[in-house]
Amino acid sequence: MEASDLTGHISRRFNKDLEDLRSAVLSMGGVVETQLSRAIDAIVRGDSALGLKVAGDDYKVNNLEVSIDEECSRILATRAPAASDLRLIVAIIKTITDLERVGDEAEKIGFLASKLAQMDRPTDSYRELNNLGSHVSHMLRDAMNAFARLDVDEALAVIEEDEHVDEEYETISRQCITFMMEDPRTIKRVMNVTWAARSLERIGDHAKNICEYVVYMAQGRDVRHTHAPEEAESTDN
Repeated sequence: MEASDLTGHISRRFNKDLEDLRSAVLSMGGVVETQLSRAIDAIVRGDSALGLKVAGDDYKVNNLEVSIDEECSRILATRAPAASDLRLIVAIIKTITDLERVGDEAEKIGFLASKLAQMDRPTDSYRELNNLGSHVSHMLRDAMNAFARLDVDEALAVIEEDEHVDEEYETISRQCITFMMEDPRTIKRVMNVTWAARSLERIGDHAKNICEYVVYMAQGRDVRHTHAPEEAESTDN
């Protein structure tokens, strides 16, 4: 095999390795999205068994993180990637960490759903939690879509959306405080609702983080701790 052929072969193999990595991250994202959806369903339906199943399945997410992380380490050690390829691998390592943490929050919500299923249920079947859960689920889905397509515009839109999730969480927290003050008998149940809402708010934060990594992959810019859309506009002009 001539040197040029060998170089081409190595390059094709490296590109396949990177594409396999991206596919693995998207698969992990799909598992995490399913976990989150089931955890929210468990709360809304008062399904204790489903909540415990979500919590018990968290190991699947952990195993995926370990597997992808090991592959990233192998590529870094054997390929010595440069420039955009290195950014991709760094972003993937960060992304799977956030996905694993989303899985942890889904696990917590599953346990809380199991506890709430044993308590008196409100007539609205935890409508506020369902709405917040739907919001962050869409954020996570959009974040993974942005990752798949390296879509900076979609990533920036998700980053902006996190502010609305924070507002929803604050509203639920204030309502919970009011309920506990009006009827101390509800404290135990309402505290579980508060913790579930907190987990959902954190999931929104992780979706936002993933979108910040997308911007980093696509443009090499770090938009953490900045107002991302303004940053993008100033760069485009």
